[in-house]
Amino acid sequence: MKTDHTTVINVPEAVGVFDTFEAQQAAFYDLRASGFHHSDISLLGSQEALEEKLGKAYWRASDLEDDPSAPRANFVSEEAIGELEGAIGGGFFFVGSYIAMAAMLTPASTLAASIAAIAIGGSPAAVVGTLLARRVGKHHKEYYANQIRHGGILMWVRTADKDREDLAVKILKGHSGRDVHVHGWSE
Repeated sequence: MKTDHTTVINVPEAVGVFDTFEAQQAAFYDLRASGFHHSDISLLGSQEALEEKLGKAYWRASDLEDDPSAPRANFVSEEAIGELEGAIGGGFFFVGSYIAMAAMLTPASTLAASIAAIAIGGSPAAVVGTLLARRVGKHHKEYYANQIRHGGILMWVRTADKDREDLAVKILKGHSGRDVHVHGWSE
């Protein structure tokens, strides 16, 4: 039997809704530059996490901004996704090349044969890596597009005191956050 518990702690939290990824990302970077720790900033979880926690019911961002059972996720920047895509593609190329090179490097092999083996072995692996990397990028874009379709990208910011509450609200509003407010708890 599966049980689901939400732990709510008595730490105030600013919340805002963004209509674009760019506005939300700019708010995140300004929050970080103002001293908010990345673990104090969270976004709405994936569609899968929402369905697992809340069922298949249709949802709107406005319905979840003050709901302690709304699943949370960490912000992942476009730069981090780009680095991940590069690592996946490059990693597959390296593994394929290494296998081909190891198979061809015998005392009788020539340098030209070894280079050809690396190119032939690495190319199919690089294609697989590129396809997987594109899937990661597509999933990232779909996550934000889905949230925008449901009323906007939700962002929560834990605040330690009244000054931090005011700063978080100012930053969220300054980047076109709507329905920005503070509630007295966080997950």
